[in-house]
Amino acid sequence: QVQLVESGGGLVQAGGSLRLSCTASGLTFDYYAMGWFRQAPGKEREGISCISWRGGSTYYGDGVKGRFTISRDNAKNTLYLQMNSLKPEDTAMYYCAVIGYASCGESWSRAGGSYWGQGTQVTVSS
Repeated sequence: QVQLVESGGGLVQAGGSLRLSCTASGLTFDYYAMGWFRQAPGKEREGISCISWRGGSTYYGDGVKGRFTISRDNAKNTLYLQMNSLKPEDTAMYYCAVIGYASCGESWSRAGGSYWGQGTQVTVSS
């Protein structure tokens, strides 16, 4: 079965950086667009970023543009999210997800993914 395992979360001060990883198994990783989402307590799920199957296209939510970078290593079946200039409002549980075949599509942020990881907590202190 498909498994997605996130890692790399933690506690960091405002202005700091973290790199999240998501290792996938049970699927042909390089066939699929992948995404990162987050959800803070009491808030709706937010689409952060999406990357196409070969990494040629990337998309970002407005709140993270210029600060976060999504990437993937298809040889390692791993998705990454480099997060710089972190702010307290970035505090949330972060999830990776399988978006769909090849491309992100126009509705990736709203539609979410077909498979999800268990999440990794990111906490940014002020």
